[in-house]
Amino acid sequence: MMTSSGGWPLTIIMTPDKKPFFAATYIPRENHHGRMGMLDLIPRIKEIWETQHDEILKSADQITEKLNMIAQNTAGEELGKSTLQSAYEQLSGRYSEQYGGFGNAPKFPSPQNLLFLLRYWQSTKEEKALRMVVKTLQSMQNGGIYDHIGFGFHRYSTDSHWLVPHFEKMLYDQAMLAMAYIEAFQATGIKEFEVTAKEIFTYVLRDMTDPKGGFYSAEDADSEGVEGKFYVWTEDEIRQVLKEEEADLIINMYSIDKTGNFRDEASGENTGTNILHLEKTLTEAAFKNKESLDVLQMRVETARQKLFAYRNKRVHPHKDDKILTDWNGLMIAALAKGAQVFDEPKYAEAAKRAADFIFTDMRREDGRILHRYREGHAAILANVDDYSFLIWGLLELYETLFDVHYLQMALDLNSEMIKYFWDEKDGGFYFTADDAEELIVRQKEIYDGAIPSGNSVAVSNLFRLSRITADTGLEKKADKIMLAFSKDVESAPSGYTQMMVGLGFGIGPSYEIVIVGDPEAEDTRNMLNSLRKHFIPNKVVLLKPDDQETPDITRIAEYTEYHSSIEGKATAYICLDFACKMPVTDTEEMLKLLNVTGRTK
Repeated sequence: MMTSSGGWPLTIIMTPDKKPFFAATYIPRENHHGRMGMLDLIPRIKEIWETQHDEILKSADQITEKLNMIAQNTAGEELGKSTLQSAYEQLSGRYSEQYGGFGNAPKFPSPQNLLFLLRYWQSTKEEKALRMVVKTLQSMQNGGIYDHIGFGFHRYSTDSHWLVPHFEKMLYDQAMLAMAYIEAFQATGIKEFEVTAKEIFTYVLRDMTDPKGGFYSAEDADSEGVEGKFYVWTEDEIRQVLKEEEADLIINMYSIDKTGNFRDEASGENTGTNILHLEKTLTEAAFKNKESLDVLQMRVETARQKLFAYRNKRVHPHKDDKILTDWNGLMIAALAKGAQVFDEPKYAEAAKRAADFIFTDMRREDGRILHRYREGHAAILANVDDYSFLIWGLLELYETLFDVHYLQMALDLNSEMIKYFWDEKDGGFYFTADDAEELIVRQKEIYDGAIPSGNSVAVSNLFRLSRITADTGLEKKADKIMLAFSKDVESAPSGYTQMMVGLGFGIGPSYEIVIVGDPEAEDTRNMLNSLRKHFIPNKVVLLKPDDQETPDITRIAEYTEYHSSIEGKATAYICLDFACKMPVTDTEEMLKLLNVTGRTK
């Protein structure tokens, strides 16, 4: 608006009442190549402020007015199945058959695209939707965007085939990608997806977890002033670290070249260094070499551990050790989901510790959640992403531990979010609370970019909480969010795939599942584990302990009061939008009522 060009406005000059009248992307200290420097700019601004004061104020008012107009969302028609189909068709049109992913370089993981496509496949049986997910996940986990030595994903790929990453690692990518790999494993049974999800968690729990339980934000791309230096290898280094047979294996498996396997982006010349990546999977390599997969995996793992130990002695990239509530909410959700699907208690414990940390160390005296924490100091009133993402994490944590405490916290946060962020006039949540610092524009974000928007996640949360509590008012709020942004969404639904996840839940079918039984009994655990093995995304699961006279869950979900176990066995009550089937005690019968079919191999 101000410069007729793009770029981040790194420097903004405002009037005393915070209305902007000048912006620039980069201003050097002194004049340089025709670009005015700060030392000349400031006296010039002072002169204009004194000689053209009225014009500046008028310009600032016009800019502010236009910003507020841009921030207004316009409602359109109600979203429906055709919107889901349009989102699928747009993604399909941008899909790369050769490399997976969507669009050209740079390529971002965009895990919410994959979460949506999995649900679209599940509801429509459109096989291409599943193929797109499988190919993309396989290409990413084999590519250089994945850290094959220390695990975890880099931020994005600078090329179209996932080889050369921007080496920064972000917590939100680890969380969202872990969820995509977990759900794809549920849907397909592909073992490599389970392995990758677990390796992401290994990285996060090892390198990105604060002693108090929260998760750090990011690791930089560069060390010693060179991007990627920590992560790349020369062939000589690999031969120095490993025995000859091990080195030959790694050099062959991970496409190591004497002159380097990627070119410098600026010069186009080979760098002499290598980014580890797989041209073929370990399974394919084992088959080709007529070798047992287990033996090959063991050989590669032995070599990897040696390379990891050697790399660990290098100068590490800087770690951004602040703890953000929103990104932690995503990681809590991912770990809780992993704990369910992989039956791994340590993931549940890590998710629980992070949630407890936020509610203990990241609150104001009045109980309000804060946005960030570092070295004992928490500050900045939480925004809508903090609320939405943390509620998501708490819902997943409840369905992992069935501790009603976390479900109640999700409900309390949701009520608080509605109180401070909801737009009573047009619907949807503002990004900032109504009692937060007053900004030039109070925006409502909806675009699902590198991370989903708070509004998109809130749609799914509201549908889930509505099903859990039988409060239809919450479902109406979810519908109102989608209606508030429907004009923008309908124009390009593939830009709002996390909202498409919520829309799919609302359209259904979606299930309320109540398991009544002894939480410690084998039949109850078997029933829950069988649910978790299958990809049934549009559901809520409640556990009512039958060894308590008035379980806490009946206070929140009153309709469970009269649910009881049959003959002392674990009993499942399956309801479709609150219309319930006859209770069953047989796991296979329960799965039939949920229309679960076998995995696609």
